[in-house]
Amino acid sequence: MSDTVESVIVAIDGPAGTGKSSTSRAVAAALGLSYLDTGAQYRAITWWMITNGVDVDDPAAIAMAAGKPAIVSGTDPDDPTITVDGVDAAAPIRTTDVSARVSAVSAVPEVRARITELQRSIAASATGGIVVEGRDIGTTVLPDADLKIFLTATPEVRAARRSGELKGSDVAATRDALIKRDAADSSRKTSPLAKADDAVEVDTSELTLQQVVECVVTLVEEKRAAR
Repeated sequence: MSDTVESVIVAIDGPAGTGKSSTSRAVAAALGLSYLDTGAQYRAITWWMITNGVDVDDPAAIAMAAGKPAIVSGTDPDDPTITVDGVDAAAPIRTTDVSARVSAVSAVPEVRARITELQRSIAASATGGIVVEGRDIGTTVLPDADLKIFLTATPEVRAARRSGELKGSDVAATRDALIKRDAADSSRKTSPLAKADDAVEVDTSELTLQQVVECVVTLVEEKRAAR
């Protein structure tokens, strides 16, 4: 847990399409906190594996290579960056090829151990506080976070949002892909997607982004006031 009233660690979890990234960035910006997109780190290591010819269908091969890439995440919510071995990876990690393979790569225990260590180090060094978003932040990465939020939304709403981000994609196909990824992330043995027992659940299905941001900012301010 963070040491001062001003320095607060906020964990925001939930499946894809619930608004985690947009909400987390906006909340961090509004409160003057750092921001970390942990999903980008898993995408980055997946992209590195694909680019470097690692068989991403072979967990043993993935495990052997997990410690090789140097992944650096910038934590400015207004300009989050990510590099792999010094190369800007912000665009290539968002390809459909990476999206299709990231669940399998991130399920490998050695990958999760490597990335979790990186995430904890970044959170610990964020002296002014940080908003960390992902799928296992409140349960595994930062179980002592000051505030834990779990965002949800219906599959239909999530698919529509994700299709809007991925221009030209089919909503039905996107919905099926999201449900498939939910199943993979929730059933993996190592750090599955799950709501922490002490997390506040926020259903974003019928809310605008601004409403979700205001809700989370209020929760953070209440937590600060209580301390």
